[in-house]
Amino acid sequence: MATVIATLPKTQGGAFLIEDRTPAEIFTPEDLTDEHRAIARTAEEFWRKEVDPNLEDIQQQKPGVAVSVLRKAAELGLTAIVIPEKFGGMEMDLASALVVAEHMSRDGSYSGWHGAHSGIGTLPILYFGTEEQKQRYLPRLAKAELVAAYALSEPQAGSDALAAKTRADLSPDGKHYILNGQKMWITNGGAADLFTVFAKVGGEKFTAFLVERAFPGVSSGHEEKKMGIKGSSTTAVYLDNVHVPVENVLGEIGRGHIIAFNILNIGRLKLGPFAVGGSKNVLAISIKYAKERKAFGTTISQFGMIQHKLGEMAIRIYAAESMTYRVVGQIESQLDGFSWEQPNASQSMLKAIEEYAAECSIIKVYASEVLDYVVDEGVQIHGGYGYHQDYAVERAYRDSRINRIFEGTNEINRMLVTGMLLKRAARGQLGLVKAAQGVLAEVLGGPGASNGAGEGAFAEETKIVHNAKKIALLLMGVAYQRFLADLEKQQEVLAGITDVVMDVFAAESALLRTQKLAAGGKGAQAADMLAVLARDVMAHIEVTARTVLAACSEGDNLRANLAVLRRFAKYEPANAIELRRKIAGRLIDAERYVV
Repeated sequence: MATVIATLPKTQGGAFLIEDRTPAEIFTPEDLTDEHRAIARTAEEFWRKEVDPNLEDIQQQKPGVAVSVLRKAAELGLTAIVIPEKFGGMEMDLASALVVAEHMSRDGSYSGWHGAHSGIGTLPILYFGTEEQKQRYLPRLAKAELVAAYALSEPQAGSDALAAKTRADLSPDGKHYILNGQKMWITNGGAADLFTVFAKVGGEKFTAFLVERAFPGVSSGHEEKKMGIKGSSTTAVYLDNVHVPVENVLGEIGRGHIIAFNILNIGRLKLGPFAVGGSKNVLAISIKYAKERKAFGTTISQFGMIQHKLGEMAIRIYAAESMTYRVVGQIESQLDGFSWEQPNASQSMLKAIEEYAAECSIIKVYASEVLDYVVDEGVQIHGGYGYHQDYAVERAYRDSRINRIFEGTNEINRMLVTGMLLKRAARGQLGLVKAAQGVLAEVLGGPGASNGAGEGAFAEETKIVHNAKKIALLLMGVAYQRFLADLEKQQEVLAGITDVVMDVFAAESALLRTQKLAAGGKGAQAADMLAVLARDVMAHIEVTARTVLAACSEGDNLRANLAVLRRFAKYEPANAIELRRKIAGRLIDAERYVV
C-alpha cells in the first residue's frame, strides 16, 4: 500500500466504552500524510475542472455525461484508490479512499455515480473474487471501462435483505445458473455494465453472482423519479432467465450474506466522509450567503441567531469528522505490514473492517444526521432563497435525505450497534459485563466514588466523557437484566442505548483530537467546539437515559436508577452562546469550515 498511517495500538471493536485512550493513540485528519494531501488536491482539481462544468447536464441526466466524467476520474486513479497496482489500481490505504470520498461529495448526484462504482460496485470483487474474476474485471473497473452496480434490494425485501425472492437454478448441463427476479433502487442501474446480484440458489441458498449487462435477459427499468440525487441513475433491474456462468459465482454458494454485510460495513464507513464533505460545502455556501445578505442595516452574519446556526453546524461537523478518521485509524492499526501480495490479503482486510462493524454503523447514522442538520439550517439561513432551485443549498437539502436510508436505514443501524456490542460481550470478545459490574460497584460505593474528575485544560470535558461511558454501561446492564434474550425485540430500547453510545464515541473522539491539537499549540477553535459539544452530549444522554430506564425498571428500582443517572450526568455548564459566537466569528473570517 502506497501510504501508511503511523502504527497505532490495536484495540477491540467497541472497546471505547470500557477503555480510555490517549490523544497519541487515535488517528485524526491532522495526521494525514503529504501523500494523502496530494490525492486530496488531485480530487479537488478534478472536481473543479471536470465535475463543476458538467453538473447541470448530470442533473438533467444528459446521456453519457456522468459516465464520461467518471471515466476522467478513472484516468487520475480516483476510481481505483485501493485496487492493487497489478489490477490497474493505485494501491493506496483506506485513509486515501476516505479523503477522495470527502472531495467527491459536493453534489449528491455525481457522488452517487462515483461512490457506487468505486465502492459497493467494485469492492465485492476485490475482496471476494477469485484470482480469475479479479483479472477479468478489476482492470476494466479501475478504468471505468465497465461501470459497476450492486444489486441487493428488492421490492418486498428492503431492510430484510435475506428475504430476497430472486432465484438461481443450476442449468441441466451444470454450466450456468439461471437467474430470475427483480432488483429495486439500484444505483447506476441505468448504465452499469456489471452487477453484483444476490439470488437464492434453489430458492434457499443466498448467493452472490457477477452478472454482465451483456448477458441475455438482463434489462433496466425506467429511471426512478426521486426527491433528490436526481442526476444519479436509479432503476429496477430485471433478470429474465439470465444464464450466468458458474465461474461467475462470487464467493461461496449460500454465503452471499457474508459479502452483503461486509460490503455494507465499508459503505457505512465511507458514508462518513461523503457526509462530512457535503456538510463542509453547505457550511461554506451558507457563510458566503450570510456575509452578502443584508437586513436591518447589516449583514445577517452579524445576527446572533445566524451565528448560532453556523457555530452549531461546525460543531457537529467536527464531531463527525473526528469519529470517522478515528475509525479509519483503528482499522489501519489492524493492518500493520499489510500487503495485497500476502496470502489471504482480502480476508485480512475484511477482518479488520469487521472488527469495527459497530463503529461503522455509528459513523453512518451520526454523519448522515449531521448532514441533514447542516443542510436544513443552510436552507434556513438562506430564507426564501433556500427554497428556490437556483440556489445550491436547495438541491443539497433534497440530496441529503437519502443518506439516512442508504446502506441500511438509520433505524436498522441503531438496533445493530447495541446488538453487535452485546453479542461481542456474550462471546467473550468485549469486557462489557465486567465493566458494567464495575459501574455497579462504584454506585454502591457512594457518591464520592463516581465523580470521574479529569485534570488539565479539558478537565470538565474529560469528566463528562468518563461518566457518559458509565451511563452507557448502566443502560446496557439494566436493559439486559430486564429483557434478557428478548432484548433484541425491544427496538426502542436498543435505539436509545445506541444514541447514548454514539454520543460517547462522538464526545471522546472530539476530546482526544482537541487534546492532540492543543499539545501542538493549536486548536482554539476545536477547544471551543468541544466545550459546547461535550455539554450538549451529556444533556442529550440524560434525557435519552431517562426514557430507557423507565422502559427497563419501575418503582423503587427506577427511582434508584434515576438517582445514579443524576449523579453521573452532572456537569458544569459553559457559556454556549458566547462560545458559538466565537466559533462563528472564525468561520466568517475564513469563509469556510476551520478547526
